[in-house]
Amino acid sequence: MAVITNIEDLRILAERRVPRMFYDYADSGSWTESTYRANSSDFEKIKLRQRVAVNMDNRTLASTMVGIPVAMPVALAPTGLTGMQHADGEILAAKAAERFGVPFTLSTMSICSIEDIAANTSKPFWFQVYFMRDRDFMTRLVERARAANCSALVLTLDLQILGQRHKDIRNGLTAPPKLTLKNMLNLATKPTWCLNMLQTKRRSFGNIVGHAKNVSDMSSLSSWTAEQFDPRLSWDDVEWLRRAWGGKLIIKGILDPEDARIAAQSGADAIIVSNHGGRQLDGALSSIAALPAIMDAVGDRMEVHLDSGIRSGQDVLKALALGAKGTYIGRAFLYGLGAMGEAGVTACLNIIRKEMDTTMALCGLTDVKQVDSNILVPGTY
Repeated sequence: MAVITNIEDLRILAERRVPRMFYDYADSGSWTESTYRANSSDFEKIKLRQRVAVNMDNRTLASTMVGIPVAMPVALAPTGLTGMQHADGEILAAKAAERFGVPFTLSTMSICSIEDIAANTSKPFWFQVYFMRDRDFMTRLVERARAANCSALVLTLDLQILGQRHKDIRNGLTAPPKLTLKNMLNLATKPTWCLNMLQTKRRSFGNIVGHAKNVSDMSSLSSWTAEQFDPRLSWDDVEWLRRAWGGKLIIKGILDPEDARIAAQSGADAIIVSNHGGRQLDGALSSIAALPAIMDAVGDRMEVHLDSGIRSGQDVLKALALGAKGTYIGRAFLYGLGAMGEAGVTACLNIIRKEMDTTMALCGLTDVKQVDSNILVPGTY
């Protein structure tokens, strides 16, 4: 096995081991991918202040997110089709996150089900939902999350209409993959992935098939999902979900200060500044560029978290320095999962932790809760 030193090493290994359509699903954006690229490049523009001759002993990254203790202020983001990066991928990622001490967020569009995660972990996890037209399905989904002892619900608001993702269209993305000649030739180069996938029964959307009305297989699922994402979504629907759930609610997909103010008024416990990893509105601001204005708008009223573009522990610290209370990694842990399964997710988290710890020390701090804009070079953010 090659020496793994950073997230890019995991990405390269995942690209070798994961079938093309699923690797591209994780590692791409919408349209020209300008926002996808900006999510990372805008982090690189922010520079750190090095400090010397300060006590760097007894460092800690321990913090909280929505009142829940975390080993470091990093959660695994909800990602669709995780179980197609590696067989039983959601279960493996959840187990790695649990042992590490950070939250795992299961996507509605996961391969493994809510019940699968609950059966394979011992601590509460978070669950992400989209608004569907079928409110009966939504009600039962919330009830299932409650029965699984989920400790927070993450509501994604920026997928009422699917952004155009050119690579997915060209690849004919399906789960499981259609056995076209092109796909079969590609699968032939991924024997370990194929062997693992043959050994699991989880190859469809576990939260939907068998639970949504008249959806019993992949063919009926395709037509159901095409008509279920609700373009009429409004803040009244958010209020309905908040009442139906009754627990901690995190709203994901906020990029505009006015939307942040409305979210704060909705009673949500936190918002996630996010552009869906650059997979929705191409040309939108990167999440880190949008963060300062949102902090000015609501930072004194609620927790503000951030995702999209984080590829290192330094990126996490930069987000915290600009006011975020917590962060989420999506592609970074998917690279680890595709590269080495559960061990790869653990490797990703260890890389993030090591980079955070070393950078925090070299910036002159010993407690992640002390991180603020003083660790940044003025004029670079």
